[in-house]
Amino acid sequence: MLASDFSRGAAEVASIKNHGADWVHLDVMDGAFVPNISFGPVVIESLRKHSDLPFDTHLMIERPERYIADFAAAGSDYLTIHYEGNVHLDRTLNLIKEHRVKAGISIVPSTPVDALKEILHLVDLVLVMSVNPGFGGQKMIPSTLKKITRLKDLREECGYTYLISVDGGVNLDTVSSIIEAGVDVAVTGSAFFGAEDRTRFVQRMKGLP
Repeated sequence: MLASDFSRGAAEVASIKNHGADWVHLDVMDGAFVPNISFGPVVIESLRKHSDLPFDTHLMIERPERYIADFAAAGSDYLTIHYEGNVHLDRTLNLIKEHRVKAGISIVPSTPVDALKEILHLVDLVLVMSVNPGFGGQKMIPSTLKKITRLKDLREECGYTYLISVDGGVNLDTVSSIIEAGVDVAVTGSAFFGAEDRTRFVQRMKGLP
């Protein structure tokens, strides 16, 4: 939603399902953890009325534990926090689950996958940032693809069930590479909202004829 027209929020969030996409990804930014400010739980609550798709709320904020209850109450289905923005990850991930929301963990391009080993058993989703977070429209950092493969290998080795998601520079030029690496969820913003034909864009992203 970060790349959508905020003046048409209801129509834009509804268009995600109408054009064949499966999730709504909501980037929450505080101007501290990342150099940008977006929106908070009140906006998510208002958008929730206009879509029945899963809401994947990505908290790019410092000390997210302060706001878990608010974002859960706003209608989030997933709450994804950052490894780099929270000291007590075990506690915060369990707090998310206590609010009956699926727990996600995200890492920026400079953080290795193995830093997550102690908490992977707690998460429902791992989000690999393939750009430095804060702004849409950036190009994917190719080296981050190795993280997707590493997460896939760890999932198989340990019997975990988390989904692997990637966000940043995901478009028709890069989708084949992330699928080959083993991704389950592809987050796309500018490429979707800027497409001349959003339905055709989603079909091509899904590999449909």
